[in-house]
Amino acid sequence: MVFLLALVLFINYVDRGTLSTALPLIIGDLKLDDEQAGRLLSAFFWTYTLMQVPVGWLAERFGGHRVLAIGLVLWAGSTLLTGVVHSFAALMVLRLMLGLGESAGFPCVSKILAVVVPANGLGLANGIVGFAYLFGPAVGTYFGGQLMAHYGWRSAFLVFGAASLLWFIPWSRVAGRVAAVHVSSKADADSPTFRAILKTPAMWGTGLGLFSSNYVFYFMLTWLPTYLMRERGLSTADMATMAGLAFLANAVSALGAGWLIDRHIARGGSKNFAYKSVMAMAHVGSVVCMLCMALGGKDLALASMFVYQVLCGASSPGVYAMSQTLAGPKASGRWVGVQQCMGSFAGVVSPWAAGAIIDHTHRFTNVFLAAAAVSLLGLVGWVWMIPKLQELSWPKKAPAAQAPVALT
Repeated sequence: MVFLLALVLFINYVDRGTLSTALPLIIGDLKLDDEQAGRLLSAFFWTYTLMQVPVGWLAERFGGHRVLAIGLVLWAGSTLLTGVVHSFAALMVLRLMLGLGESAGFPCVSKILAVVVPANGLGLANGIVGFAYLFGPAVGTYFGGQLMAHYGWRSAFLVFGAASLLWFIPWSRVAGRVAAVHVSSKADADSPTFRAILKTPAMWGTGLGLFSSNYVFYFMLTWLPTYLMRERGLSTADMATMAGLAFLANAVSALGAGWLIDRHIARGGSKNFAYKSVMAMAHVGSVVCMLCMALGGKDLALASMFVYQVLCGASSPGVYAMSQTLAGPKASGRWVGVQQCMGSFAGVVSPWAAGAIIDHTHRFTNVFLAAAAVSLLGLVGWVWMIPKLQELSWPKKAPAAQAPVALT
């Protein structure tokens, strides 16, 4: 289950990142300005963000295995159709559909992981999942870039969209086991109310932390190919290689960090210290990397790009393992849904704001400076607002009132 869940999030990130790789070519083909390009990148997050909370509820009500499968059909179809449209308006509609489908990813995966994986194994499980979805941009950027260089930008959307549907073949063999897990967890009468989850300060801390992390991550994910080609003078093929290697470093770092954190905890180390120290290091380091990419020369900027990706990868297991630990199996779907809603709002703001700033200044400097400032907020969310990392004690539900019995 862990590897199939990792695979579906790998597909999720390959499909969502294809537009970023194709963007320089689409801008020229459809005669778009930078503000329109930023709006196009941002549109995905409009529906993606709005649907996180409903999808978290649906995952706990009807089963993450079902919601995830429906979501994949929507996003694979949207990816396929992107390869045949010829207008900005049509691209906008398909990006909205893509966001709607891909919103199923993290709430459903987190719900299933929290139920099937023991608490002391969540670091490695989320490291495997983190490796997969962070490896997605590496594969998508490199192979998508090569396809575009030889066959045009539309080819990548057609190939990736069709390939995404193949996930159903292995998933159909384990869906029955996932359904049994859903029935078992759904029957738990001690599941906390949604109101109790919303009243938890730690939940808002994870949301703020994810917003900060995602602001920088989504800016890099969506605008890095254009930055490398326009600001640093790389060709399409060189951009695909350099960005692909950077995203690969991110993925490997996630897997290694998840394994090391679980190993540290297994030896008696503090789970609280392990996760929070990695988060603090990642956010402080991200500030330094953004400043170097904004103000440094080409070599320093490219080196800083790789350092940022390593730090980002190291923090990724904690993003969901911390929430799964705090919420526990009873509330992880709804908790991560709210957390994802807050974090994904960064995807609405970051690509569009970056496009507007670049369109106005014709440079990337101010965009990197803004990303550095937002990265500091992560220290507040991940370190200060979250208490000791352990499953929270949820208030018990009040027993249902019984109807009065008439005496005769």
